Amino acid sequence: MLNTEMAVGTTPISTQILVVGGGPSGSYAAAALAREGFQVTLLEATKFPRYHIGESLLPSVRPLLKFIDAEESVINYGFTIKPGAAVKLNQYKREGYTDFVTPDLNNPSWNVVRSEFDDLLLRHALKCGTTVIEDTKVTDLQFDGEDSSARPVSATWKNTSTGMQGHISFDYLVDASGRNGIMSTKYLKNRRFNKALNNIACWGYWEGTDFYSPGTSRENAPWFEALDDESGWAWFIPLHNGSTSVGVVMDKDISIRKKKATVATGGSGTNLQTHYMEELTRAPGVLKLIGIGTLRNDGQLDAVKSASDFSYSASTYAGDHFRLAGDAGDPFFSSGVHLAFTGALSAAITIAASIRGFCSEADAQRWHSAKIGTSYTRHSTSVIPLQTVADKEMPIMSDVDEDNFDRAFELIRPVIQGTADVGKKLTEDELQKTMDFCSHIVGSTDPEMVAAVKARQAFFICLNELSHVILNFDRLDPVLTSPSGPVMVESDLDRLFGDDDDEAKAVLGKISIGKHLHKLHNNPTYNFGVKEHFGFKAVLERGKLGLVNV
Repeated sequence: MLNTEMAVGTTPISTQILVVGGGPSGSYAAAALAREGFQVTLLEATKFPRYHIGESLLPSVRPLLKFIDAEESVINYGFTIKPGAAVKLNQYKREGYTDFVTPDLNNPSWNVVRSEFDDLLLRHALKCGTTVIEDTKVTDLQFDGEDSSARPVSATWKNTSTGMQGHISFDYLVDASGRNGIMSTKYLKNRRFNKALNNIACWGYWEGTDFYSPGTSRENAPWFEALDDESGWAWFIPLHNGSTSVGVVMDKDISIRKKKATVATGGSGTNLQTHYMEELTRAPGVLKLIGIGTLRNDGQLDAVKSASDFSYSASTYAGDHFRLAGDAGDPFFSSGVHLAFTGALSAAITIAASIRGFCSEADAQRWHSAKIGTSYTRHSTSVIPLQTVADKEMPIMSDVDEDNFDRAFELIRPVIQGTADVGKKLTEDELQKTMDFCSHIVGSTDPEMVAAVKARQAFFICLNELSHVILNFDRLDPVLTSPSGPVMVESDLDRLFGDDDDEAKAVLGKISIGKHLHKLHNNPTYNFGVKEHFGFKAVLERGKLGLVNV
């Protein structure tokens, strides 16, 4: 629980930086800015801990947490270790596995109870020097002008417990108010929902379930599975409190039709729970993992929860002295928390840069919008093809901003296209081939296959020692599977193995994709301190947080 000071703090009448929302994005931005010595006030509408979905985290959150000195607290808390994720997109093929701990054994992520994880982050923001006020909702913003470019200068708040109201003025605003998105929905009116992810989710919590791959390095990893009628997918996420989160996601229109059919046939129990249980039968892998487990509060109204419209973005993420940050992702890979942290760090960097005069406020705004748009698009290129299992003809990236797409795909293009220069724009056909290749690599190996291929290396080493240096399909140079070895693309694998060794191609291809994804997602300096936008790069040094002109 939060301490008394946090729960009953007095809202100041002014602050240098106001953060609206105490979720992962708001808490992260507040912590990052407060550590720089800025005066930060965070207003949170509810009382923490509070319930939230989005429980399985990407390993990319680790270096981001480390940057604000919060990683150790999360490690020590006792959340369920997530060594990777099993993904079954085709009922007629073996599941794929995304390995988080190869080549780095210290790289697992976590499955978390979000109420506890979010509470931990909010307390960390307080520890960093943020003034945190709970039960205090921002209801309105006031601006220094009347046109759309006006600068927000103060906020009206209301205490949801006492009814007390007041105002707070500020120099900078971070709107991390999540789905409510006061700037986006009430003033900018620029929120847009991803047409390819117009989904609805329903889920419940189970006890006494089995778990994935016992006795292996993959033990207790979460499981994601496409429904056998290709209408959506299901998740199975074990949590540290002894429960397992099990959910189903599908297109909203399909879900509505199925629920109506359930009512027409006289389904028993609550309509939502009946629909939920019926859809789980379309995920045999999930049912096998549930085993003899039981649904919490079975038959009660709160046994199954539901949510929709959880995948959205904005046309811009910054304006005069304000930044937008928060959950704009999708729960398939829990990219929402990753994007929340990314947006929060970008907001902190650009506000610090503006305050310190490292760049103009206009440059800081442009940098933030570009960074958030690129991050959202990069995740979309991974998530959307996996999500749209129900419609193979869907134009998967039709609603993504072209500039953001070009910037996002620039990082992954060399890996999946080799040395070929495909030009500035990528067609949908080229993108689909890219996703097919990545899905094939991720989905075509298992531990036994990897072990068998690596075993060939021992034979190769023996031959080397005997001065018989031979490389063929039975003997592999150990450098090929080494963490420091080359990243190999499809053309490299074809050149080495042709059509004669699919096993080696699958294993080496997966290792190469893993190396690149570790670089892409697991090092914030790669995304912030190296990648430039509009001639500026981030400075990720405590006390000097900001932007530098390159």
